[in-house]
Amino acid sequence: MNAASTSYEAHLAPHRRRAGAAGEAEHATSQNSFVQVVVLADTHAPRRWRVCPPRVAEHLRVADLILHAGDVCTAAVLAELADYAPVTAVLGNNDGSDVAEWGAPRTAELDLDGLSVAMVHDSGAAAGRLTRLRRRFPAADLVVFGHSHIPLDESAPGLRIFNPGSPTDRRRQPHGTLGLLQIEDGHLIQAAIVPVT
Repeated sequence: MNAASTSYEAHLAPHRRRAGAAGEAEHATSQNSFVQVVVLADTHAPRRWRVCPPRVAEHLRVADLILHAGDVCTAAVLAELADYAPVTAVLGNNDGSDVAEWGAPRTAELDLDGLSVAMVHDSGAAAGRLTRLRRRFPAADLVVFGHSHIPLDESAPGLRIFNPGSPTDRRRQPHGTLGLLQIEDGHLIQAAIVPVT
């Protein structure tokens, strides 16, 4: 397994939160005591994502960190997202060498303010998913994934799994969606799947 492992502070320290798409003004740490994370997957640029959709940008402007669970399809989108906040991304089945060269591994494991988070693009079949992800990421409190374009927030004792859906390629879903996470002192205090179309 090709896994990247990092801590939230190490990831965020080189470039604290920035305001707006242009990243003109540096912020200090978040005014809230929690870490605000925007979760994206399956943006499928440039066919589905030419520029950041306005309703997605609204959420990115207040993000401390952005997670992208694969199928970004071009590293230019990751550079665009990095103008808002630090980005951690994993490779999807449609991602090319430029996304890998940007630094996206097949899986990632992060410590976000004490919460152990793992990321992978394809979690496999729905049947047995919680058990399979627990086996694959035994230390994780939360596993973020994509691939299906179907939003999902499911829990079992000791593990929560979260798919934000896609903000740009909703397929048979009623809306394009993204995910919002609030993390404080090692606890996921809020998770939401938010429509953006």
